[in-house]
Amino acid sequence: MTTNRSKRLRKKLYVGEFQVLGFAFSCKVNADDDTQYDVLLDSFIDFIESRNLVMGGGANHESFDGFVVAEGRYDSATDEDRAAVEKWLNEHAICSQVQVEALVDINHGE
Repeated sequence: MTTNRSKRLRKKLYVGEFQVLGFAFSCKVNADDDTQYDVLLDSFIDFIESRNLVMGGGANHESFDGFVVAEGRYDSATDEDRAAVEKWLNEHAICSQVQVEALVDINHGE
């Protein structure tokens, strides 16, 4: 069933041209000490910010999980962003078993 919604309503509901996409990632971390762990997190944050992305998540000396979205209100992460994050994590020496999920609608989970 097709719903005829006004542009204003689509914007409020984050649907149609206002849909916002993001993606989840996870990896194992093999940090020998706090310095390696801190360098990983700091450099990842710098990398994410350089692509105008933001992330939320958690990490410890054994795992690193998060969700990435674009910084702008109605901007979306892209497949290029997904590939770049996957490449960055795979190239980092203390990361293994990297998994980057497909893009999903951050407001409606589709």
